[in-house]
Amino acid sequence: MWFRNLLVYRLTQNISLDPETLEAALASKPARPCASQELNTYGFVAPFGKGEDAPLVHASEGFLLIAARKEERILPSSVVNDALKEKIDEIETQQMRKVYKKEREQLKDEIVQSFLPRAFIRKSATYAAIAPALGLIWVDTSSAKRAEDLLSTLREALGSLPIRPLAIKVAPAATLTSWVQSQQASAGFQILDECELRDTHEDGGTVRCKRQDLASDEIQRHLGAGKQVTQLGLAWQDKLSFILDDKLIIKRLRFEDLLQEQAEQDGGDDALGQQDASFTLMMLTFAEFIPALTEALGGEEILQGI
Repeated sequence: MWFRNLLVYRLTQNISLDPETLEAALASKPARPCASQELNTYGFVAPFGKGEDAPLVHASEGFLLIAARKEERILPSSVVNDALKEKIDEIETQQMRKVYKKEREQLKDEIVQSFLPRAFIRKSATYAAIAPALGLIWVDTSSAKRAEDLLSTLREALGSLPIRPLAIKVAPAATLTSWVQSQQASAGFQILDECELRDTHEDGGTVRCKRQDLASDEIQRHLGAGKQVTQLGLAWQDKLSFILDDKLIIKRLRFEDLLQEQAEQDGGDDALGQQDASFTLMMLTFAEFIPALTEALGGEEILQGI
């Protein structure tokens, strides 16, 4: 149940997000299989358990867990393009005429429709956790597109979802660069051995370092030449390690063994109990970690009226 990535969103207005209200809303947008002529479908599924009786919202300690599933038919563009070329060649040879753009697009649509029923189906799930008391939503992805797919569908189900990405007063790259230059992060955070350095000029280069001493002369020379730290490996309070980038995307999130062992003890022998214990401990950790990270980076930028 442990999230591997994190995009953080701030609720900008108070809305009703109790489990019962949310359950009813998600039920209006259930996941379903792709029909024979559909490219994809998107809807909500039970985050824990299977079957029709499994709830679409899992609630624990004031936190809510939801999940959305996307089904899409995989139709490689190379297959469509090869079939289109064959069809165009056939028409131009037999009818002795040129196939122009409008007809080409129509032929392509016909080929796609004929191939769809035979295309493979790929399924993918995205999880999100809601902390109503904190006014935050955490999405387990590093892709803004995947997060927006879930959030826009949630907005449709609820009728309204006033949110925006978490914003920091100071540009994160400036803070991360300062940390590496001084080899001193804010209290509670530790600099690890991985970073990305990027030249601020339009055609500037990028340097990626792994298992590298970031205090070395080589890294400091890059910083002295004007490069900024755009990704940095960090650890927090011996509980988490992660990569933070300059867009506030948290990647490769790893919960240390102590937390995982505690969740195993709390969850008992039941599979659902293990999932619930992992989720609860993860949320309680995030409730401390996100404010600490926000403060370390310079504090959250609060829009007027929020």
